[in-house]
Amino acid sequence: MARGNQRDKAREKAQKAAGGVKHKTTGTGPEQQRAKESAAEIMRQKQAAADAKKAEVKK
Repeated sequence: MARGNQRDKAREKAQKAAGGVKHKTTGTGPEQQRAKESAAEIMRQKQAAADAKKAEVKK
């Protein structure tokens, strides 16, 4: 049963060390939106390239 107590104590210590901050955001709303759109565009380009490569291999 001592192991369970160690886990509880470690969990409490980690929560105190975190200071109650669950996650950190970087940038403001518009900056985050631009970053999301940029990442989405890059992924669309990668997907299009992969689709083209698959279509080329099938021929």
